[in-house]
Amino acid sequence: MLTDNSEKQRIIQELVPGKQITLAHIIANPDAVLYKKLGLDPAVEYTKSAIGLLTMSPAETAIIAGDIAIKSSGAQLGFVDRFSGTVILTGTYSEVEASLKAVMEYCEKTLGFTVCNLTKT
Repeated sequence: MLTDNSEKQRIIQELVPGKQITLAHIIANPDAVLYKKLGLDPAVEYTKSAIGLLTMSPAETAIIAGDIAIKSSGAQLGFVDRFSGTVILTGTYSEVEASLKAVMEYCEKTLGFTVCNLTKT
């Protein structure tokens, strides 16, 4: 309840994207259901042993990341979203790891991004 001495406060929140990779993660030996839930074909992808996830801003950087990821190893591009900055990779563990490291190194050293640690489960 407002009293005579108080005023309403207006709070405005804005998203100001920085140049950063906010998530870089490898899922080793994922279950087939995870491939299916991600919209990937488990019959094809389940023969691989890892899923790699990246999120970044600005979101358009996902296009560059996807290009670097598939050129740096034998990993396959499962999904790229230039609006949310999400990239999903599949491949063997070593392929996915090499791709994520290549993307992170390029973004940090060439584009001047702040890069998170690569995590694994």
